[in-house]
Amino acid sequence: MPRPTNKKELLELAEINFNKLLDFIDSLPDEIKNGVYKNNELNNRDKTVSDAVCHLHEWHIMMISWYKIGMSGKKPAIPAEDVTWQTLPVLNRRIYEKYKGTQLKKAIIMFKKSHKDVMALIKKHSDDELFTKKRYEWTKTTSLGAYLISATSSHYDWGLKTIKPLKKLVK
Repeated sequence: MPRPTNKKELLELAEINFNKLLDFIDSLPDEIKNGVYKNNELNNRDKTVSDAVCHLHEWHIMMISWYKIGMSGKKPAIPAEDVTWQTLPVLNRRIYEKYKGTQLKKAIIMFKKSHKDVMALIKKHSDDELFTKKRYEWTKTTSLGAYLISATSSHYDWGLKTIKPLKKLVK
């Protein structure tokens, strides 16, 4: 499915990619999904499936925070107070350190909850509110929908691509 251009497509693709990711994780044998990988089997940062899931969860949390601050009329620090889009690896490393050692079962529970919370934000808005660029001062030149796509469907696709190579390890 191409990049969403309306609320219905955004909700659908977010759910589709969310379920694809969770179904893929579920399909892995326990020793693979709970393994620790030190040779960049996932990427050069994440060492477990849980690390990737926690990464997605934390980006939900940040999106919700930006939304609350922005919708209250204030300017959120996006992506973070001392991080720019150019220095994003710094923020992603912090996320990794924050959640390192989290059990996959707990990571999935957190991820499901934060996904539900982000989906509730999407449902509160009309197509116009989601997809009109510059509608909200805090989203600058883009739309609220673009942020929500990045935090959901696009990011879930990243998550699936990140852990998919583990399938090769199944004997």
